[in-house]
Amino acid sequence: MKEAVVLLSGGIDSVTAMAIAMHEGYAVHALTFNYSQRNIIEIEKARRSASAMGVKKHLVLDINLEAIGGSALTDSIPVPKDREMADMASTIPATYVPARNTIFLSCALAWAEVLGAFDIFIGVHAQDYSGYPDCRPEYIKAFEQMANLAIKAAVEGAEQVRIHAPLLYLSKAEIIRRGMALGVDYSLTHSCYDPAPDGKACGRCDSCRFRRKGFADAGFHDPISYQQS
Repeated sequence: MKEAVVLLSGGIDSVTAMAIAMHEGYAVHALTFNYSQRNIIEIEKARRSASAMGVKKHLVLDINLEAIGGSALTDSIPVPKDREMADMASTIPATYVPARNTIFLSCALAWAEVLGAFDIFIGVHAQDYSGYPDCRPEYIKAFEQMANLAIKAAVEGAEQVRIHAPLLYLSKAEIIRRGMALGVDYSLTHSCYDPAPDGKACGRCDSCRFRRKGFADAGFHDPISYQQS
């Protein structure tokens, strides 16, 4: 069986990407990060999804990005709330974490090299790259090119790294439909940037609004609860 490393945040997109990797026949090594994020409950959600879906191994790696700061997810910067959809896509939001995907993909690359796995899955998609620079198709392509200049197996000509972004051109509704068809349990996922202490989603941040719209557009009931209905 082919093996792959899947970046698993515990949200809709990463869990769906993991389901796709499994559907394509990969044995999955899931990689989650504790980077001192405000929405740290997503780590527990990632554990639950990894367990429910039967991954080969789930690694939670500690990286203190709070020490760097610069994001509403790792610093005291307020999380934007109640924004219009058009506004969300017009600028890079305060929830952008500097160089996050570069850091995460680099760690995934290192683990994949040790495992002898040369396929890495990441759940970025069109809605993300309208606001986040490290989710763009050209970024994914550039990272793949860099990865094949950076690891022993590629330099020696034995293997080539492949960065898979199976959701790249899908809307949130299309992602949800794809996941539902694959049997993903979205009640185990978390999307909120600013959850309550009990973990309940705020319902007002960009991520909550995209999630709720995605389920509505897909024609499915969102199985999680919100502070604000």
